[in-house]
Amino acid sequence: MISPSIRPLLRRVSLYGSFFLLLAILRLNASASAETSPVTDATQPTFDSSSAWSSSSEISANDAAAAELSEAVSPEGARSLPSAPTPSSSAAGQENRGGGGWRHSIASKYALELGGGASAPINTSYITWGGQFTVGAGINFSDRFALLAEYGFSDNKLPGYLIAETGANGGHSHIWSLTLDPVVSLFPKSSNDVYITGGGGFYRKVTSFTDPQQAEYCDYYYCGIVTVNSVVGHYSSNQGGINIGAGYQHRMGGMYHDSKMKFFVEARYEDVFTPAVTTQPNGLGTSTVGNGTRLIPVSAGIRW
Repeated sequence: MISPSIRPLLRRVSLYGSFFLLLAILRLNASASAETSPVTDATQPTFDSSSAWSSSSEISANDAAAAELSEAVSPEGARSLPSAPTPSSSAAGQENRGGGGWRHSIASKYALELGGGASAPINTSYITWGGQFTVGAGINFSDRFALLAEYGFSDNKLPGYLIAETGANGGHSHIWSLTLDPVVSLFPKSSNDVYITGGGGFYRKVTSFTDPQQAEYCDYYYCGIVTVNSVVGHYSSNQGGINIGAGYQHRMGGMYHDSKMKFFVEARYEDVFTPAVTTQPNGLGTSTVGNGTRLIPVSAGIRW
């Protein structure tokens, strides 16, 4: 099939060829007439140098056009055509930036988590069952290793004997923590992964005792006297602690299981280095608590 860019050139060659063929026929007829009649007729067309020069110029132009055509359609001519310019490295970099690849790369470095669940005590002499939650943020150094700063809060009830020692009617223990915890994935490329984690940091424990007391309560439509459990005595301690655990996580979404969002379930062993305490909190009866607070928080949540 002839290329559309060559068709105009072929039309020109055909037109010029037809014209010169007609001119040659006319010249042959003129020569035959001259041989049969030596007398020159003033009405017959004559050939002069200017017409010859013009015809020669047109022939030269036609030859050049034909040469250009043969050069374009020949394999050698095709090989000599200039190749398409290659994009520069700066242009390629701009294209990548325009695609948002660098934003995805930066976002993938950050790690977030939110989880919560139950908190089971090991030394039931000091605290009983309760609930807890954890919020964390950090950096993904690779698909396998992340480092998180975690804030945790645990709310546990107190055993009956400890409440009875003080003469109060109820009580609870609150533990706040701020720890640094690495997370190591064992199967980072799989949609179902197992990981280990652990770390340590700062812990604050507050043990409070409560009694029902009357207080005024108001909402948008009503004000009245209600009975609430108010803190009547407490003691606290600030110390370090450690935790270690393991969990299972499943990637959520992504056509090729490459989503950052993961659902996780984990259990940890937590040891808070609380000191032994013998005190009368706010004038209540004397209570004695041994050192160390150990519990097992079990959590479920989402990690990015």
